[in-house]
Amino acid sequence: MSRWNVYVTNEIPKPALDMLEEFCDMEVNRTGKVLEKSVLLEKVKGRDAVLSLLTDPIDAEVMDAAKGAKIFANYAVGFNNIDIPAATERGIMVSNTPGVLTDTTAEMAWALLFSTARRVVESDKYSRMGKYEGWGPMLFLGQQVMNKTVGVIGAGRIGLSFAKRAKAFDMKVLYSDVAANPEFEKEADGQYVSLETLLQESDFVSVHTPLLPETHHLLGEREFKLMKNTAILINTSRGPVVNEAALVKALQTGEIWGAGLDVYEFEPEFAPGLLELDNAIVCPHIASATFETRTKMGIIAVTNILAAMRGELPPTCLNPEVFKKN
Repeated sequence: MSRWNVYVTNEIPKPALDMLEEFCDMEVNRTGKVLEKSVLLEKVKGRDAVLSLLTDPIDAEVMDAAKGAKIFANYAVGFNNIDIPAATERGIMVSNTPGVLTDTTAEMAWALLFSTARRVVESDKYSRMGKYEGWGPMLFLGQQVMNKTVGVIGAGRIGLSFAKRAKAFDMKVLYSDVAANPEFEKEADGQYVSLETLLQESDFVSVHTPLLPETHHLLGEREFKLMKNTAILINTSRGPVVNEAALVKALQTGEIWGAGLDVYEFEPEFAPGLLELDNAIVCPHIASATFETRTKMGIIAVTNILAAMRGELPPTCLNPEVFKKN
């Protein structure tokens, strides 16, 4: 079995790269920056496989440049950056890295919830600027978490993992999805309600839905008006699920109390005015950023490439019909 030529579009944890290098010849973009489209088109030429990131737009043009490639192994659970029908049409397999991000992302959602509710980032900045002159009863009053109502939009693996943790804080859990989820109700003691009811009754709203045509701008001006003016929005799913311009307006006017964000509608750009808001915490898409999880993601992506190289179906192939044709 000959060694494959693999291009890795950005540096990933060393154990995964070492695993790949043992069996394949590889080139890695070690700049830490997202590749310009023109550079990506050049770099994928002549490759047997490409290990891509969510930030790489893998469209028909890129696939045609990578003529002869057998697989694009996406280093992410999401795959909205890849045109899967175009890949299937060209006989190219596509894989992702599901499962390993569940608890890590849920943890991050809680970190954002607590940080926003208790104004941790804002008060940290205040202290570092030398403004702290002593304790005061009105200094950085925030929102209590215990015994509140949390609304979970999206009852998949991550939404469930997030909701299960609410038990520790004696919270009432509401959830909304396309259909009721008996497992969610059993494991998290969640109550299935409409999106409108969830928004009206929740003190905290955490978004865990995938980005689909029907979830694009799921939350916008109308939805923010339904929320309590003491409510906090948390988003660790996908940026375009939220109309970011409408969110900025809702935060500016006090329509909602705060937001903790890890994803953005036009990443890496932010909606005008967002960065000036003290009642918004903005993190650079780090929900899966633990040593353990990012390493596991890399190993899954590499495992998919090596399976394809051996003529086997990659474990997390998104279009297995291509394998059957081959």
